[in-house]
Amino acid sequence: MPLYQQLHDDLATKIKEQVWRPGQLMPSETELKNLYQVAIGTVRKAIEALIAEGLVERSHGKGTFVRKPRFDNSLFRFFRFESADGQRRVPSSRIVQRQVLPATAYIANALQLKTGAPVIELLRLRSVDQQPMLAENIYLCAQRFAPLMTLATDEFGDLLYPLYERSCGQIIASANEVLTVEAITDAQAKLLQLPRHTSVVVIERLALGSDGKPLEWRQSRGAASKFRYSAEIR
Repeated sequence: MPLYQQLHDDLATKIKEQVWRPGQLMPSETELKNLYQVAIGTVRKAIEALIAEGLVERSHGKGTFVRKPRFDNSLFRFFRFESADGQRRVPSSRIVQRQVLPATAYIANALQLKTGAPVIELLRLRSVDQQPMLAENIYLCAQRFAPLMTLATDEFGDLLYPLYERSCGQIIASANEVLTVEAITDAQAKLLQLPRHTSVVVIERLALGSDGKPLEWRQSRGAASKFRYSAEIR
């Protein structure tokens, strides 16, 4: 195995094990050169490979940082979030319901827990100009995310992943998403202020930690009329 690949693998492992946390400045190229006793060109090639994989990013004049994932932007690939004047908007969020319940077989399988293990369920409503856009059912291991049960719901904010890190020490590093379409239930229709029998698009997301283990499973539902799919093919 080439020397730069060995160095890349070791650095990638340290990132996954959170030796350097998302947003943290990594050692400089010179420091890595001295630490690993390799040529500076070897270090640069290893860093370039990490950048290509999206694990780190360079900031001109500052150094190389472990990249913070930006998952919330992924919703803009699927749904139009616009104000009345057509401006793109990040939806505001409100926790409608929060409870601990036993995991169903499906949720337990997704989160790699035993069936019946306690999980936190969050029902979250996301709106633009007070118009409901998305209803989300979010499931988390109750043991890992216990602080969320005592936190005031108005302190959750619009973005959950920074909250997970700040309050629970849990960092989301990657996610897998699957899209499906289904008929809306009466409860969902009431929450989203949609007619009964409306079709909704469901974004099912499994969010993983740096070690590849599942931390969160959620389903986000929005009206199919607001749905759009965007993908860049090269």
